[in-house]
Formats: sequence, C-alpha cells, structure tokens
Amino acid sequence: MFRDEARIYVKGGDGGDGMVTFRREKYVPYGGPSGGDGGKGGDVVLVVNPKMNTLFQFERSRHFRAKPGVRGGSSNMTGANGDDLVIEVPPGTIVREDESDRLLADLTQSDQRFVVARGGRGGRGNARFKTSTNQAPRIAERGEPGRERWVKLELKLIADVGIVGVPNAGKSTLISVVSAAKPKIAAYPFTTLTPNLGVVLVDDRDMVVADIPGLVEGAHSGIGLGHSFLRHVQRTRLLIHMLDGTGEDPIADFHQIMMELTLYDEALADRPQIIVLNKMDMPQTQERWPIVQQALGDLGHPIVAISALTRQGTHNLMRLTLARLDELPELEPEEEIPVFTIDDDEDAFEIARGDDGSYRVLGTRIERAANMTYWEYHESIMRFQRILEALGISRALEDAGVQKGDIVYIGDYELEWGE
Repeated sequence: MFRDEARIYVKGGDGGDGMVTFRREKYVPYGGPSGGDGGKGGDVVLVVNPKMNTLFQFERSRHFRAKPGVRGGSSNMTGANGDDLVIEVPPGTIVREDESDRLLADLTQSDQRFVVARGGRGGRGNARFKTSTNQAPRIAERGEPGRERWVKLELKLIADVGIVGVPNAGKSTLISVVSAAKPKIAAYPFTTLTPNLGVVLVDDRDMVVADIPGLVEGAHSGIGLGHSFLRHVQRTRLLIHMLDGTGEDPIADFHQIMMELTLYDEALADRPQIIVLNKMDMPQTQERWPIVQQALGDLGHPIVAISALTRQGTHNLMRLTLARLDELPELEPEEEIPVFTIDDDEDAFEIARGDDGSYRVLGTRIERAANMTYWEYHESIMRFQRILEALGISRALEDAGVQKGDIVYIGDYELEWGE
C-alpha cells in the first residue's frame, strides 16, 4: 500500500554511566581511582533504500529507540557503545522537525544517511577527574541522554517524467502499456488514488515514469488530495500532459491543469512538457485533433496524438520523451539542505517563574548537565554548582529574586536553592 506521509518518534540511546571505583589490590593500600567511562548511546539513522517507494512501513511502527551505551566498569574499563538503529526510507524522503516544521534533510541518493537522533555520549568515570590536588575523586558523570524528537517524513517520488491530466484521461492506461507497472484501471474518474511508478525501456535505455493521479480544480489548495499528488510532480524533469480526447473540452482542461500546477509551484509552469491527446481510437477525438493542434500548437511544446488503449503512437511517444530528456539538464536542488543540522546555542537558557513561587531553568546544556550529575556524591553536586556559575545561571536566578529555600527545577530534578 502506498503512503507518502508519516510521523515518527525517534530517540538516540542514552550514554552509559561513568563509574566511581578505586583500586583494591592487596599490596596497593591507597590505590587511585579506576572507574571507567560509559559507552556512547547508539544513533538513530535514516538510510535511503532505492528499492523502496512508499512510507507504508511507518503505518504501524512509529516509535524507534536506539540501544543505550553500557556502564563503565572498574579497572578503567570503558562500557560498550550502543548499536545504531538503522531505518530504511525510500529515495525522495524529506525529513522535517514535527514541532517547528524545520527542514532537516532531503534524502535523494541511494544509501544516503542522516543521523536523525544522536546517541548520548558516555559519562566519564572518576579516573578522568583525578588531579594533582585531588588524588581520590569521588565524582563521575552519568551518561548523556540521547536526543529525542518527533519528525515528519514526506515522500516526493523521484521520476524522470510525470504524467499529469484530469481524471480518466488515460494516464494509468499509458503507464501500463509502456512499462511493467500494473495500476488499477477502470472507466470512471479517480480510479487511481496513489501515484504509480514504472520503468520504461526504449532502445536499450530506461527512464522512470510516474503516473500522477487526476488533478481537479482547486488541487493546489488540497481539494481532491491535491497536495498529496502535486508534490510528486516537483522532482520530475519533464511532464507528459495528457488530454482526454473524449472529454467535454480538452483545451479548457489543459489550461485548468496548468493553472493548478502554477498555483502550487510557479516553477512547474516552466517545466518542459509534451502535450498528448489520448483516445484517438474514438471518432470524436479524431475530429478534435486538428482543433487541439491549432489551439495549443503555439505554446512551444511538442504535441502528439495517441491511443493508449490500442497502443497507437505510444512507442513513438516514449522515443520522443527520451529524446527530450536527453536535451534537458538535471534539476537544481530546491535549496541547499544540510545532511547534519547544527543545534541552536546550547549555552542559552531561560528562567521561568511558576505559580507556586518556584523557578524553572530551561536550556539544552544545563538540563543535560543535570541529567548527567550523580546527585549522591557531594563532589558531583559542587561541580554542577560551578557549571551554574560558569553559564551565568546563578547570577540570573539571583537577579530574578531567588531566595534561600526556594525550589528550582532543572530538567527532571527539583532542587532547593541554598547559599
């Protein structure tokens, strides 16, 4: 089943905790610190699989969590890293942050990879905190939590050619006779509810053709699932604009579809195309052919007549299509999209006042530091206090009016402010 949109939750693995331990050999009565570091959490990675052409697999599986890192051990042993979680997606997948709709990645190339949720780094063991003035530190770090977020996936099919037109113009019939695709076909509008992809072989050459479901008036604003269909036209280099020769007014249909394409994306108005009058096996179509030629022949596009049902002219149409593709350059990317995005200022923070008189500190780095602190060790608490001072949070809280005994929330932790 075809799906071109999905919303999924991803979470990188938490880093393993660092360990507080000391050497305990028989003949080393005052052994130094030997706590090892925790392992890094696994990443959640999107990888392009060129054999896929739908997001249907996310219909049932929407939550993805990578493996956490292993806790550090004694004798300076580092914990194992968590395994990455690889999620396969079809080429043409666009990744957006769900909350902000920010564009994160545009995955178009085979085997292209995108780390959508990084795993947390492992916490450092107490051996890493040994200094000349502190030979036996009782301090370590918990593992950093993995990045988590909801993301939206949108699929824009990657095809060389897109076949567009009104419902029942014969698009599915054409793709069924020129390729191995087997779309559902019937003699009534809206038989096709999902795009169909077909590989067409012409003189030992191949090209990918997409049958875009019928467009109606208002498609640019989403009427008739217009948005879902129109997005698949954007990546095609060439359009086959198919007209229903038995329709009420094929010339008016052409201008209506061109208007819908333009209103959705102005660049589509300039997209090269071949105009095709279909159903030449019908007498009324044969009578209309000279009129259509005269009305649309001055637009600068090749115009041909075929019968997809009887295959009249279909081979010549495909040869013309391939020749036009050879003349066209590759599409330029819509915009330069990074494969790895840069996080916002991690040192930035915000202080909010609760209705109960409490304070809440919001910020990427400070919340991460709170999650990585061993609150049962005094030295770890004092280190966290130094982080508050270094980031300017202590001063900001004092300026906001915090007093001894007030409750301050940082991340998942409730702290009491002291002198």
